[in-house]
Amino acid sequence: MPKIRKAFVLGAGLGTRLRPITNLLPKPLLPIFGKPLITFVFDHLRQIDIEKIVVNTHHLPEKYLEAFPSNEYRGTTLKLVQEQIRLETGGGIKNVEGEIGQEPFIVYSGDLLTDVSIGRLIEEHSLMGNDVTLALRSTGLSKVAWDAKARRVVDMLDAFGRSDADQFDFANISIWSPVVFSRIRAGTVTSFIPIIIEWMRTGGKIGGVVLEDDQWFNIGDREQYLNVHRRILGDGWKPAYLDDRLWPVQIEGSAQVSPSARIHGGSYVGTDCRVGDQASLRDSILLPHSSVAPGANLESCIVAGTSVNAGRHDHIDFV
Repeated sequence: MPKIRKAFVLGAGLGTRLRPITNLLPKPLLPIFGKPLITFVFDHLRQIDIEKIVVNTHHLPEKYLEAFPSNEYRGTTLKLVQEQIRLETGGGIKNVEGEIGQEPFIVYSGDLLTDVSIGRLIEEHSLMGNDVTLALRSTGLSKVAWDAKARRVVDMLDAFGRSDADQFDFANISIWSPVVFSRIRAGTVTSFIPIIIEWMRTGGKIGGVVLEDDQWFNIGDREQYLNVHRRILGDGWKPAYLDDRLWPVQIEGSAQVSPSARIHGGSYVGTDCRVGDQASLRDSILLPHSSVAPGANLESCIVAGTSVNAGRHDHIDFV
């Protein structure tokens, strides 16, 4: 497989659909059974021997510094690049040009949990001599038109009216040629989608690989956040690149859970949490230092370091 040494991970999103929880933590740092979401991305990249990971930050940047104080992750160089003004995906790519240099690189969304094959993307990018190669998947949104015979992306957002081609969505992982840097003006606030559309208009080689196998979770809102916990426990899923034999842990060792309490479904009880007598949790997440009073009944709730009183609580975030 051709070698790619660097990756750009998108971590500057605001996480508005996960508020108020994301008022405390950037979405990519939200834990999945205690493990920060973005570290799954890092582990996936380490599997293909990425040497340097660049992460853009904007919302609550100090939380990234607290999580990764030594500028490395398990021996892999980690560079945090703060955006004072949120530049979106295209402007974010241009902003890390000095960290990436003139070599192909991976762009990977920091709120994605998946075990799809990055290697297939890299091989296609090299074999077809692409400028950009997108991971594609059927999600029901169908924003990308792909010509299977030519192995090319021929439309995005119906810019060229190519309804004759197969319809997929972008699966939030891609390979880029460094030529992209010359196509974006520094300081521009823009998505990379219009950059790609204009590139296609001028003859750019935009490829795609349909990756329908394996698991793929986009953690965009609270329901998706809760659902990924349900799926991991219910399906017994664990990405092969994750070498932590203890993960997932449903109840952390430092938590104090009454023997009469009931923990159901995709619930998680974090470090230093307390769950009282006869309390019940179903598909609910207790982040560290949370407590649930005796007799409380939680259904699809998220508790972020605070106390929940007795009674029934459905689909509520406690912050």
